Amino acid sequence: MVVEKKEMNEYGNIKIADEVVGIIAGLAATEVEGVAGMSGGIAGGIAEILGRKNLSKGVKVEVGEREAAVDLFIIVDYGVRIPEVAWNVQENVKKAIENMTGLNVVEVNIHVQGVNFKNESKKDEARVQ
Repeated sequence: MVVEKKEMNEYGNIKIADEVVGIIAGLAATEVEGVAGMSGGIAGGIAEILGRKNLSKGVKVEVGEREAAVDLFIIVDYGVRIPEVAWNVQENVKKAIENMTGLNVVEVNIHVQGVNFKNESKKDEARVQ
């Protein structure tokens, strides 16, 4: 079911689909330093990192007429301060959605699904050589 934000103005209706808000949220989240990517869920106990093509995946959005609530499922890079990354994601997502859609974002819930170790292993390989 697709729920849309509808707004009436002097020229007609404006409709913003939930998926559009989800894509905005996914892009805004992945812009934050320390976010390795969006999580596609946990399969076999391992969080799957989604690429850029699946930005609305790993995002759950509830859009009302004037408000939105967002749940983001992310994977963070190893070594980052998780609370700091989460706060930055919340701030960036809220700002992006409000600026682009005019919706009031009432919640941005962050679910850290995993830690990405790839950058750390590259550093270790460089030290060994």
